[in-house]
Amino acid sequence: MVHFVGAGSGAVDLITVRGSRLLSEADVVIYTGSLVNPDLLSYAKECCELHDSAKMTLEQVIEVIKKAEEAGKTTVRLHTGDPSIYGAVREQFDELIKLGIEFDVCPGVSSFCGAAASLKTEYTLPDVSQTVIITRTAGRTPVPERESVRALAAHGSTMVLFLSASLTEVLQEDLLAGGYPGDTPVAVVYKATWPEEKIFRCTVETLHKTVTENGITKTSLIIVGNCMGDKYLRSMLYHPGFTTGYREASAAEQTE
Repeated sequence: MVHFVGAGSGAVDLITVRGSRLLSEADVVIYTGSLVNPDLLSYAKECCELHDSAKMTLEQVIEVIKKAEEAGKTTVRLHTGDPSIYGAVREQFDELIKLGIEFDVCPGVSSFCGAAASLKTEYTLPDVSQTVIITRTAGRTPVPERESVRALAAHGSTMVLFLSASLTEVLQEDLLAGGYPGDTPVAVVYKATWPEEKIFRCTVETLHKTVTENGITKTSLIIVGNCMGDKYLRSMLYHPGFTTGYREASAAEQTE
C-alpha cells in the first residue's frame, strides 16, 4: 500500500494527525527533500527506509515503490503542502494503477493557506474578491496561453502565485498589463510557516524591486490583491439582519 501524504506548509506540527500517523507507520518514506521540512522525518520509525526524491526521476521513485510492494512493505510518498497543488502526483498515480498497486491520498495544509495565516488575511472579502486564482508565471515549463498571468489578471481577483519568485520582472509587467493597478497590495511570503519565514509587503509596481533587494529567488509565494487592503463590506453571515438556516434575522435590523 502506498499513502501519498501532504506534509503541510512547513511547520512540523502542521502535518495532519492522519499524516503523522501514516508517516510513523511507514516502512519506506519517499520525501521531497528540496521542499519538505526534514524535521518531519522524526515521525518515521528508526528502521524506516528513506529516499530523497529531489535526486530521483519518476522511474526511480516507482521502482522503489515496486520493491517495497514486493517485500510487503508500506510506503509513504511525502509531498510538500497538499499533493494536489503542483505536486506532480497524477503521473505517479497512473504508473501505480498500471502496476495494480493500491494507493490513497492524505491531504495537507497547502502553503497558500499557511501564507494567509501568516499574513492574518482573508482571501475572499465581501465586495472585494470572492475568487482566488492559484497559478504561476510561465518559465521553463510553459503555461497555457488562456491561463497566462496577463489573461488572469483581467479578473482583478485575489491571485496566489507559486513558483514565480525568480520571474518577478516578467510577472510585474504581466500583472500591470493585465489590469491590476500599480498600487494593488502584494505580499511575498518566503517559506510560509517555517521557523525562518519572512514576509515582504509591497505593491504590484514595486514587486520586482522588493524581491530583488531582499534576495528572494525561490520557496516563496506571491499574493496579489485588494484582500490585503482596508476596504471591504461586512459579511452577511453573522449580520443580525440576515436570516440563515440556523437563526432568524432581527426584525429591527432585517435586510432585503
